[in-house]
Amino acid sequence: MIQPNNKKKTGSSMQSYAKYSSLAFQMLFIILAGVFGGYYLDRWLGIKFPVFTAVLSVGSVVLAIYYAIRDFIKKP
Repeated sequence: MIQPNNKKKTGSSMQSYAKYSSLAFQMLFIILAGVFGGYYLDRWLGIKFPVFTAVLSVGSVVLAIYYAIRDFIKKP
């Protein structure tokens, strides 16, 4: 038998799922933008060692983590 309180839990869990999956896609986009941006910048400049790929990859991961933490501590 389904109790009326379960509807609130299901709605709340779906809302959390949507929030965190959207955050994951945003983080993925930030990281991929940094990696591909660094890769193409290295190719465009003709650098043999992938300096910009490494720097922008690490920078984009840090930026994505900062963005996620900022979103987690945002007050409702």
